[in-house]
Amino acid sequence: MTTFTNIREHIHTFLSFHLHKITADTLGWLAAILIHCASIPTLLALMGGLSTHTPTLDIIFFIWTALALLFGRAVLLKDMLNIITIGAGFAIQAAIMAAILFK
Repeated sequence: MTTFTNIREHIHTFLSFHLHKITADTLGWLAAILIHCASIPTLLALMGGLSTHTPTLDIIFFIWTALALLFGRAVLLKDMLNIITIGAGFAIQAAIMAAILFK
């Protein structure tokens, strides 16, 4: 019985001290991915010829500004997961936009 109590207290201690940090980091990472995905469907539809409407410039500007700020935050915090994720997202979006522009 004492083993179960120790395990329960260890799990409770871990969750009390680490869950909020793990959750905050995961939500920040998911936010960066979702911001990247905001313009991808429109760009892919444009690239595939399904649409002739480009995303409005103000939306793209706000998305890229938010991502640049998140990238700066990740660099300051030395958060390699977000640096790689946001950097790869920038590269993919730039490649899609270049493919549309030079098509």
